Amino acid sequence: MEIWINPACSKCRGAEKLLDAEGADYTVRRYLDDVPSPEEIRAVLDRLGLEPWDITRTQEAAAKELGLKDWPRDAEARERWVTALAEHPGLIQRPIITADDGTAVVGRTEEAVRDALARK
Repeated sequence: MEIWINPACSKCRGAEKLLDAEGADYTVRRYLDDVPSPEEIRAVLDRLGLEPWDITRTQEAAAKELGLKDWPRDAEARERWVTALAEHPGLIQRPIITADDGTAVVGRTEEAVRDALARK
C-alpha cells in the first residue's frame, strides 16, 4: 500500500494517523517532491477508475492560471489533463491510497481510508 501525500494537508495527516492506528503496512510518497510521471498518473487513474479531471484540484491558483475550468472533459483532452497534473502536482487531489488489491481510493474521509484498508 502506498499513500500520496502533501504533509501540509490535514486530510493527508488524518489518513496517515488512521493507517498507523490500524497497523497498516504502507509507504509514503510526498508527491510534490517525488512528482509522479504521466505514466504513473495514468496508472493511478486506472486503479481509481477515474478521469484526470476527477482528481484535479480546480480551485488552486495553478488551475485558474491554466484555465482548467474551460478545458474539455473528454477522451481527446485526457492527455492534456494528465500532462497538467504531472507538470503541476499540487493540482492532484490528496491523499491517494493505492490498495493491496490493485485498486486505489482518494482518502479524504475516514470511510475512504477504511475502504482502502479493507481491500486485500
